[in-house]
Amino acid sequence: MPEPRRPPAVLQILPRLDQGGVERGTVEVAGALVKAGWRAVVASAGGRMTAEIVRAGAEHVELPLGSKNPAMMLLNARRLAGLIEARDIDIVHARSRAPAWSAMLAARRTRRPFVTTFHNAYGAESWWKRRYNSVMARGDRVIAISRFVAAHAAATYGVGEDRIRIIERGVDLDRYRPDRIAPSRIEQLARAWRLPDGVPVIMLPGRLTRWKGHEILIEALSGHGRRELVCLFLGSGRERYRRALEGRIAASGRAGQYRFVDHCEDMPAAYMLADIVVSASTRPEGFGRVIAEALALGRPVVATDHGGGNEIVSPGVTGWLVPPGDAKALAAAIGEALALAPAARAALARAAMAAVAGRFSRDAMTRRTIAVYEEMLRGRP
Repeated sequence: MPEPRRPPAVLQILPRLDQGGVERGTVEVAGALVKAGWRAVVASAGGRMTAEIVRAGAEHVELPLGSKNPAMMLLNARRLAGLIEARDIDIVHARSRAPAWSAMLAARRTRRPFVTTFHNAYGAESWWKRRYNSVMARGDRVIAISRFVAAHAAATYGVGEDRIRIIERGVDLDRYRPDRIAPSRIEQLARAWRLPDGVPVIMLPGRLTRWKGHEILIEALSGHGRRELVCLFLGSGRERYRRALEGRIAASGRAGQYRFVDHCEDMPAAYMLADIVVSASTRPEGFGRVIAEALALGRPVVATDHGGGNEIVSPGVTGWLVPPGDAKALAAAIGEALALAPAARAALARAAMAAVAGRFSRDAMTRRTIAVYEEMLRGRP
């Protein structure tokens, strides 16, 4: 009798599993693979999200994959090749540049299909940087997380239409639904963050790093006539940059309006506290997960008009788009959002939730990713 056919196996590779869009996508795809009857293995240096991999029924293998040391990358290639053979892996999927070099060598050595995910338009200021980035364009299939990223991969690295697949990041609509969020969760955060009742909340979720546009938002609110509001910066970062922001806030004379929150375990409830969610990035975002998550909950969004963000927001329908770095335009859009009548705000919320459900759901993202894996299996001898 023929042996029963074993389920196919996918190895996803990334530096760490702490927090961020890359990590969240890895966890979601691993869970979807297990639900579809596949085997899912993730290799990384570990982190706070490792437990989620295990809870999803996947396997995590700890390796020092974040190193950019060439000798360590070669050693990691040998380790990954051994892992591929030991776990009988069918497809190797790299999600970050440094470990992608090791993953590519291991995939070629073991003759496995190699998939990459292009997460952003990586800077290519020098020949060396361009060479380092180019590994993400060397997959047998290259997944781009937006049309913006796909165009960059094609123009800068020559990735043809035969290899590139556009799969936008997805939002977990089971978690990001207003009717799934108990008022007590929202009230708990409001108390913890000292948010006064009845005062509009402007939220900028994102790491405390200069290109996320915190300074642009401070400038916009400094010139805004409305003083009875709270601005919430949600995300951790370098202490030096935080002190610089605090200095700018103090100089504006509005120190009491700002809150800094390093981390939040309940982001759906956090978004529900916001009257407006701002994405003020001065550099293009590859996709803009914050934008999609906020829209899934019906929150008005003001975002910069570049990168993947302008593929998510429909101006005048689901939110506002403003030129990057333009504090006056940002202030004007925030003013319009705050002035929305209840009926107009409700209509915007309905349109936003429908747009995300139609185009940017987690299930659509994982289903299309698995379709790429199936495509690779069909083409494999």
